[in-house]
Amino acid sequence: MKHQLLLAAAILPLISGQPITPQNVKRLQPAWTFRTGESTGPAERGGRNTAFEATPVYFEGLLYLGTPRGKAIALDPLTGAERWSFDAKINLQAGYGDFANRGVTLWQDTRARAGAACKTRVFFAAIDGQLYSLDAKTGKVCVGFGNEGRLELSKGLRRGPMYPGEYENTSPPVVLDDVLVVGSAIADNVRTDAPTGEVRAFDVRSGKLLWTFDPLPSNPDSGGANAWSRLTIDPARHLVFVPTGSASPDYFGGLRPGDNRYANSVVALRIKTGQAAWSFQTVHHDLWDYDVASQPVLVDVHGVAAVAVGSKTGHLFLLNRDTGVPLFPVEERAVPKSTVPGELASATQPFPTLPPALAPQKLPADQAWGPTDADRESCRAQIAALRSEGIFTPPSLEGTVVFPGNIGGMHWGGGAYSPSTHLLVVPTNRMAAVVRLIPRDQVDEYRRSHPDWETSNQRGAPFGMARKFLRSPSGLPCNPPPFGALTAVDVNTGKILWEKPLGKLPIGNVPVEWGSINLGGPYMNDAGVVFIGASLDPAIRAFDAKTGDELWQAALPASARSTPMSFQGPDGKHYVVIAAGGHDTEFGKLDNALVAFVLK
Repeated sequence: MKHQLLLAAAILPLISGQPITPQNVKRLQPAWTFRTGESTGPAERGGRNTAFEATPVYFEGLLYLGTPRGKAIALDPLTGAERWSFDAKINLQAGYGDFANRGVTLWQDTRARAGAACKTRVFFAAIDGQLYSLDAKTGKVCVGFGNEGRLELSKGLRRGPMYPGEYENTSPPVVLDDVLVVGSAIADNVRTDAPTGEVRAFDVRSGKLLWTFDPLPSNPDSGGANAWSRLTIDPARHLVFVPTGSASPDYFGGLRPGDNRYANSVVALRIKTGQAAWSFQTVHHDLWDYDVASQPVLVDVHGVAAVAVGSKTGHLFLLNRDTGVPLFPVEERAVPKSTVPGELASATQPFPTLPPALAPQKLPADQAWGPTDADRESCRAQIAALRSEGIFTPPSLEGTVVFPGNIGGMHWGGGAYSPSTHLLVVPTNRMAAVVRLIPRDQVDEYRRSHPDWETSNQRGAPFGMARKFLRSPSGLPCNPPPFGALTAVDVNTGKILWEKPLGKLPIGNVPVEWGSINLGGPYMNDAGVVFIGASLDPAIRAFDAKTGDELWQAALPASARSTPMSFQGPDGKHYVVIAAGGHDTEFGKLDNALVAFVLK
């Protein structure tokens, strides 16, 4: 076996045997529910509530998952009974910003003898930046890795965190050719000189540092541009595809001139050296928090190996996997200029000609929406007082409409691809936001007088920032519905095959056609069945990938801010599993439930 075995939850294929099909998916029934027992509230020092976003990994008769409060757990796949649990004992005094964990990574050591301890390992990156190597059978640490089974990832950076919780790990690492690669999550908008977003590689057995990739070589005084979402490996090419976020701070770039190379990009790194084989930047000199939040997806376009890269902008780029060259033309188009002193926004931004944008990108005042006359008038008045010249209108002192808003467009849920259909299915959000730059000496007063805004210092910059979603008095978005959608793109043609509203807002008698804000990804099997939770209502749904028709729906104890997975258990039956942790909103409760369904 030339390459070591890697099982990553987001790309786990359905085990051989008859898959769940559009014809039999309605036979799925509840099998079991497991609860982690963790508190869903914030860490003791503050910060956000937890987000149970894990996608389990199934291997050799066990399910493995991670939790936001620092536990790695192995479960019986037939009953949900806990087999073992490892507690990282994270620092609960930290102010974690994105208090989440999206799962673990499994790796099997082909050099180790059968039955040896740590022959199969679980790599678990806890929220506080501790990376553990665990024996998959027992949950005990593999003491030969790092410092007694642990690496402290917040150490050894070019510039590290100032306080606990500024540097985090929310997504699992990847393994390829005996190299373990990990990114990081870094608090946005705190300071200009944020922790650096290096991607690092370690020897998978010993934990020895092998290489470091710095995403901002031309902007050493800035930070961020980190890879907080999932990485993707291509074993045949010995490449790891890294999606990066914005440089710090998000909304003022006067102190980080130029394009900020490797930020807001997908970077193809050579696994043995960490050198960039190629890179493609989706946003130049980002001023809008338009991260590449989606995991890159390996696809095939008319026989050409390609990678699909989505952005919070709603743009989807299809790139040659060997060169990074777009397979459909990408145009550099002129975009609005900044009016903020000291800011030099990029004069152009890249726009793919195909596929078309998967989310709306402009909201003038005359297109303001609302269910009542009062709502529409309020939204029109709000937008009329702001800069609103379409996507890439820079942040301003008077305030700027940002559409898509800071949750996307395409978000961290990413997409699901099936070679049998040539379809890439992607969830998107459609919720406009407003961003305002605040002169440094006015930030504290603005925070006190505008408690409904999210206000951050952007320390070191001449301006702080304040942002909120554009909502009417009824609480609904000021942009027209659907507020969330599921879209299928034919990667061979670049055309949208279908688009359906996703989910239902759990307020009053809101129509299904309005869709829901969503955070979470889809899973698609080879039979063309797409499973997704993600929306604010507590449900998991199945769709026909070819038509977009809803085939099945089941209730959950809370909404699912996660990506489902499927496996064939030791009993030969097929299961679908999803984490139902809830969304941190006023529209529903939080939970820590992992729910399994079985095909009867």
